[in-house]
Amino acid sequence: MQIRPFTQSDWPQVWPILHEVIRAQETFPYDPAMTAGQAYDMWVEQPPGLTVVAVDGGAVLGTAKMGTNRPGPGSHVSTASFMVAREARGRGVGTALCRYTLDWARSRGYAGMQFNAVVATNTAAVELYRREGFAVVGTVPGAFRHPTLGRVGLHVMYQEFPNATVPGAA
Repeated sequence: MQIRPFTQSDWPQVWPILHEVIRAQETFPYDPAMTAGQAYDMWVEQPPGLTVVAVDGGAVLGTAKMGTNRPGPGSHVSTASFMVAREARGRGVGTALCRYTLDWARSRGYAGMQFNAVVATNTAAVELYRREGFAVVGTVPGAFRHPTLGRVGLHVMYQEFPNATVPGAA
């Protein structure tokens, strides 16, 4: 498996992954009626952010986007999001993408990485993020409407990076 920057020619394989995950309404707080164009604009980061794909041969197995979590006084903290194709889950794709985003953020001097809305019942993601050094720093109770479980919590997860070099990072 290789992780590389997203190119326009990847979209025909990325969109079905996003579409399936978004329509399931189990792990991302995105509108299930989102069009391909809306999804593209939301998912494909502009510099200094980055969108990547995990590929094996010619198949896209998953994708991640990363960038600055908030502008201005919050710009020293990064964020990332991940989606993995159903048939590729459980094969280490999510772990590889997570590690890639962490390396990307550290190499750019960010002070840490924050995930703003991790669905509490998405136990595979929560466990992966904890293994990679994230902690749940807060949970908004009932902030996500799960299609079968009803209202469940959204975690805010964070990992601090020592020796950050972004100006203004403390």
